[in-house]
Amino acid sequence: MNTSTISRSHAASTVRWVVAIAAISLIFDGYDLVVFGTIVSTLLSDPSQLGQLDEATAGLLGSYALLGVMVGALATGAIGDYIGRRKTMITGIIWFSVGMGLTALAADTLWFGILRFATGMGVGALVATAGAVVAEFAPKHRRNYYNAIVYSGVPAGGVLASLLAMVLSEAIGWRGLFLIGALPLLFLLPMAWSKLPESPQWLLSRGRVDEARALAARTGMQLDLPNDAEAGQVKAERAGFAALATKRYALPTALLGMMSFAGLLLTYGLNTWMPEIMQQAGYGKSHSLLFLLVLNLAAVFGGLLASVAADRVGPKQVVALTFFLAALAMVLMTLKLPLVLLLALVAVAGVGTIGTQVLIYGFVSNYYHSAARGAGVAWCAGFGRLGGIFGPLLGGLLLSAGVSPGTAFYVFAAVAIVGTLVTACVPLARSAAPRSTQKVLAGAGTGE
Repeated sequence: MNTSTISRSHAASTVRWVVAIAAISLIFDGYDLVVFGTIVSTLLSDPSQLGQLDEATAGLLGSYALLGVMVGALATGAIGDYIGRRKTMITGIIWFSVGMGLTALAADTLWFGILRFATGMGVGALVATAGAVVAEFAPKHRRNYYNAIVYSGVPAGGVLASLLAMVLSEAIGWRGLFLIGALPLLFLLPMAWSKLPESPQWLLSRGRVDEARALAARTGMQLDLPNDAEAGQVKAERAGFAALATKRYALPTALLGMMSFAGLLLTYGLNTWMPEIMQQAGYGKSHSLLFLLVLNLAAVFGGLLASVAADRVGPKQVVALTFFLAALAMVLMTLKLPLVLLLALVAVAGVGTIGTQVLIYGFVSNYYHSAARGAGVAWCAGFGRLGGIFGPLLGGLLLSAGVSPGTAFYVFAAVAIVGTLVTACVPLARSAAPRSTQKVLAGAGTGE
């Protein structure tokens, strides 16, 4: 086996480890964000758990984690592009694992809420960093696909939380379910510590050329610096949120944030209110939960298929199309259709809402150069999280106002149309590599 073949094999192994670590991180992030919904009825019916709890207080407790995600994502955007991908990922894994473990020990609603917010900060750090890590190691022609694998971990984690709650809740209680969320501290942290390298591309963006070369050699990644003279002229790029405020990125950053706002509004709005909307439309509880399951499963598998198309024709076109298809599906769902056709439309809506948000993270991860990439993904996750907070509120306001299920779907469809229009206005990205470096960093022998 020649040296080139060994290098490609080593690089492919590095990419696999990076993707696996990031994907497992987001599976547990999804678990963390959904597990609360599986225990709400227990907390409401049994005051001995955390004290007397009403629906309004339970709703606030649920929102604290989302607020924490927003704060954690934005904080990561402020510092992540300065301290590096590896340190940020490892800190996030420790943070949210410890947070989940401590939440299992909470004695009252005050501490439960505080710890949910703190745990959400760790989740936000990982959501904001995972895309940046994958974008800097994945081969160019597979970046959207690898990002989709990683971010599909969020809905997959939600499915895991639901299944484990169904099987284990009586045996281990809600505290045991939260302790499961702390398991990454035992196996994922050692894995990340030993197998997750720093990004050579990030080192290069900070002007640390010799370190980038040495790390690229150790990981098997191909780092192409044309000559020593030019290498000596590489300087650190403007990093973090400062880079997002430049003329090059200011408008796209605003539009990408609005895309994420629309995607997460639809994701959390439908996940929260789909069962209730369908029950009000005349379907039983078992059917309404089936719609929710189809919505999320279609998002996982449909998002992966859509990411393949995004790698071939570009993520902008695919995201705009999936937003539009979601709007069309939700309009058609207001018609009296056979159950099979209705489930098919729910699946399309899942791909166009939850699946679209997966694609948006990949779009954003590959839009920015390395020195701004972490901040760009953090902005997408942080500002977009406002949509995640507003979505359940919007659904609640609509239903409490007595609107028909059809009207609720029309409103969500209008949000998807806005997402389509915003996506169409995003300027095409210039080369992700900053002009002062213009280097090639590739994974598995594929140029970037």
